Amino acid sequence: MVGFKERRRNQAAEFEPGDEIVFYITGVQAFGGIARVRSEMFEDRASIWPQGRKKHPEDYPWRVEAEPVVVLDEDAFVPAESLLDQLEHVRKWPAEHWHLAFQGQLRSVSEADAAVLGERIEAAAGAASPTG
Repeated sequence: MVGFKERRRNQAAEFEPGDEIVFYITGVQAFGGIARVRSEMFEDRASIWPQGRKKHPEDYPWRVEAEPVVVLDEDAFVPAESLLDQLEHVRKWPAEHWHLAFQGQLRSVSEADAAVLGERIEAAAGAASPTG
């Protein structure tokens, strides 16, 4: 299950089964995995995610069912900084503020950027796998 904030309803509604979501981990500025959407967006306000110390907790009511495609161990995360010169999406921000390209809850990227992200994350997963 992947949930989206209240104000992201319209973006969440655009998801279709088969779409992929790449996860960016803000704290370490790296990509950690990919999930594939399995359902249309639906509303569910049951609290299922930890709220932590947030001042204004949200229940992420706009949701899609999803399945993991690639989940990297933290030591295999793909540093976002290693992809800056390859991603079109980053060019929308001044170079010194590249990290803003990935912050926020939901960002759409071009097919070319999605391919770069997918290839790098899959390569990191392959490199992290033990060889027989």
